[in-house]
Order: sequence, then C-alpha cells, then structure tokens
Amino acid sequence: MSDEEAGPSGRQEVPGTASFSRFMRVLQAVSDSEAPLTTARLAILVGLPRPTVYRIVAALKAEGMLTEEAQTGAWLLGPRLVSLAARSWDRSDLRKAAQIPLAQLRDQLDETIHLAIRSGDEMVYIDKIESNRTVRMMSRVGTCVPLHSSSVGKAWLASLDDVEMRAILAQLPLRPRTKHTLTTREAVAAEIAATRERGYSLDLQENEEDICCYGRAIPDQNGRARGCISVSMPRYRFEEAPSGPITQAMEQCVRAIAQQMISMDG
Repeated sequence: MSDEEAGPSGRQEVPGTASFSRFMRVLQAVSDSEAPLTTARLAILVGLPRPTVYRIVAALKAEGMLTEEAQTGAWLLGPRLVSLAARSWDRSDLRKAAQIPLAQLRDQLDETIHLAIRSGDEMVYIDKIESNRTVRMMSRVGTCVPLHSSSVGKAWLASLDDVEMRAILAQLPLRPRTKHTLTTREAVAAEIAATRERGYSLDLQENEEDICCYGRAIPDQNGRARGCISVSMPRYRFEEAPSGPITQAMEQCVRAIAQQMISMDG
C-alpha cells in the first residue's frame, strides 16, 4: 500500500474515499501541530506531493475549514471547522455532566484537568480546565493523544475485558512519542494490568517530555468507559506530590460524573 492509500496511524482507507481521507489527513496534521504549518511542511508531515497538498488546502480554505496567516502563509483551523466542533462538544452529555466535577477537581488539586473520549487509535480531549499555576500544559481541546502512551488512553484500555483490550492492542501502531514511551505490546499489556490493579493509569513522560499524568475511566452502568479524565502536571510536581490525595480526588470526580450521567439518562 502506498503512502497516499494509508490514512493516519497507518490505517487503511475505506474503498472509494481516498480523496476524503487525504483531506482528513491534512486537517488532522494542522490540528495536531502546536504551531501553524506551511504548505511545504504539511506535505512532508502527511506524506503527499506538494501540488496535491496545495489543492487540498485551497479547497479547505474555500470551505472555511482552514484559514491562512497573512504574514507567514501558514495554516490554522478555520472558523467553520471550529464552530462545528464547538457545537458538537457543547451538546455532549458527557461534557455537560463533567463540567462541575472537573472544575471542583481542578480547584482541589490546582493541576490541569482533561476530559477525553476515544476516537479510533487515539483519545481526543473534549474539555480542558487549566491549572492556575505558572507552568501549564500546552494541550488544547481537540488535541488527540495515542491510546498506548497517554493516561486517558491506558485508562480506557484498562476498562475493557482482556480479550477486547488485546485485540485492539494488536492493531495499534506503537510509535514512540518520547524516549519513555512503551513501544512493545508486552510492555503495554503489562502496564494495562498494573492500571487495573491500581485503579488508575499513569503517563510517566510517555506522551510529552517532563509531563506526567494520572488517568481514570468514567464508567457507565455496565462498567464500560464513557470517557476518561486525567490530571496532568510537570514532572517535578508529580515527583513531589503524594499520589493518594490525587487519585482519591479523581475517584470522587469520576463517581460524580457517572452519577450525573445516570440522572441524565434517566
């Protein structure tokens, strides 16, 4: 299979959707980048010829999906796409149910809090509440993080039964995000087992250097994860802070969210 036939994370495209998948690859690259990307840089990142990427970004700009910086010519997500995403997240029952418990968790710990749901081989942040401290996370709503290297991803995997978890793990591209990332299926499976035993997951600089995270799944009435939360902090604060108060506060938070979801479902 050629690069143009492979989607993000090496996933195969659905037959007949090659053009759409290439558009999505460009949008995902712009979304995931911490800084605006030029067309030349986009072409390298998505593995497509530069003329193809020129045509794609022109079409996306015309539809309001991308916007171009006047001075640099680099690309940002456009107002139409941002509006569509905001409407979706605003209508999310999980996001609504989690707003107060997440705010209370942030106030209690004064660390950055994320709410995430699964999207294919990744988790996507649908809400974020910043710490009041000077050193903060660079993530934003809409950021995608891999299942195998993030605390929210590992918490979600740990919520599955072992057969389902291993079936998903067998298909994941275990690409390293940092030198600390677990990149073998045996190591990830062992960490998922440890997560189940602890009751919470850990990201020890596996997704981003000098950032450590705790994660927990938000269970539905059948024990499956509706989504996951994380508490993220710089490594030095992670090493200084005892884990007990943090993980206990997270457990209370996910219980409150789960209870709110039951009330909304009823």
